[in-house]
Amino acid sequence: MTTQDVKRKLTAILSADVKGYSRLMGADEEGTLRTLTAYREVIATLIQQHRGRVVNAPGDALLAEFESVVDAVKSAVEIQRELAKRTADFPPDRRMEYRIGINLGDVMVDGDSIYGDGVNIAARLESLAEGGGICISGTAFDQVRNKVNLGYEYLGEQTVKNIALPVRAYRVLMEPESAGKLIGEKKAKPRQWQKMVLIAVTILIVLAAAIAVWRLYLHPTRPPVEVASKEKMAFPLPDKPSIAVLPFTNMSGDSKED
Repeated sequence: MTTQDVKRKLTAILSADVKGYSRLMGADEEGTLRTLTAYREVIATLIQQHRGRVVNAPGDALLAEFESVVDAVKSAVEIQRELAKRTADFPPDRRMEYRIGINLGDVMVDGDSIYGDGVNIAARLESLAEGGGICISGTAFDQVRNKVNLGYEYLGEQTVKNIALPVRAYRVLMEPESAGKLIGEKKAKPRQWQKMVLIAVTILIVLAAAIAVWRLYLHPTRPPVEVASKEKMAFPLPDKPSIAVLPFTNMSGDSKED
């Protein structure tokens, strides 16, 4: 396949495998193979019912794709619930439990096969899931959080093998009482430049407040002092002669009139 022949598309990828498969085969090869074959048929049927396509199914693994992330998650939930019913009567050490990872990503297409980081991330998410559980990427979560009546637990940004950047991961909570819940997600931390801007603004505010206090209490502003002139000190004389009449005060203490 040359560079000119590469076709790409955005798709929802479902990756699944059996938890402890080697241990199960070591304990009972024939029984494990029969169970694996039966479960694989159940999984393939549910994927098709949700408009998905099984891409490959080597050994205990399975890879499928969907045009819709919502369909992929709904399919995964039904798969886990159906398999849980089938394994309920098995002893704990003989239960065959699948782990499922789902990612929305860009992939390369070669015939019926798909390749690329989008597929690899789905496989890494699968390894983060518990037996009987589902783990989805942040890109998948952003599409389904308000469209599927489930709960989610934020697992943080996971550093996974052979993927350059950390992957935002969520565990799907399938219990009815968890529907609508989002556990563990915190507000995203500000980027470095945002931190620097915030620090600079804070410093400017503190500096402005300090200057205002200094001017108000330590160096108050006084009005300018104007030197008085003789012209402004002297009262202007009237144009016509005038008489000043002053009240008479009796200083003798004799109140009788003469």
